[in-house]
Amino acid sequence: MAVQFSEAALKEYEEIVTRYPDKKATLLPALWLAQREFGYVSDEVLEYIAQLVGMPAVKVYEVAEFYTMFHKKKPGKYHLQLCQTISCYLRGAEDLRSYIQETLQVLPGETSADGLFSFQLVECLGSCHTAPVIKINDEYYDSLTVEKLDAIIRHLKKNSSGEDHGV
Repeated sequence: MAVQFSEAALKEYEEIVTRYPDKKATLLPALWLAQREFGYVSDEVLEYIAQLVGMPAVKVYEVAEFYTMFHKKKPGKYHLQLCQTISCYLRGAEDLRSYIQETLQVLPGETSADGLFSFQLVECLGSCHTAPVIKINDEYYDSLTVEKLDAIIRHLKKNSSGEDHGV
């Protein structure tokens, strides 16, 4: 199998195993580790994790598909996750969705042609009182308007202009 953890990641996984009574219970931590190690959990990575934790590959696929935080395709440099629950929807998330799709030319589940932005609709980001909310990589932005999001996107593009992303 071509995919495998680096020596450091394998050592980290082995330490994780010591915290669980059954190796199968390490599935979620193993997926997190794999995503950190490889950037996303491709089919090949999922099969590797299945072997590592001693589970059928189909079960690992089911778990990875269930949780939106696991990327099955390589995300853009900036991964936009827009909350689509009722609080965000009622406070303008649909306008933000339209703005993202029109401005970045990317639909939910896609990555922009330049590889700079990927876009995903997600369930509650846990900040209903400051809706609408978007998560970009590990940063949360709340009380958003189209104008605020536009400024954030322009800033991200500006900071990436020296890199080979076509922006």
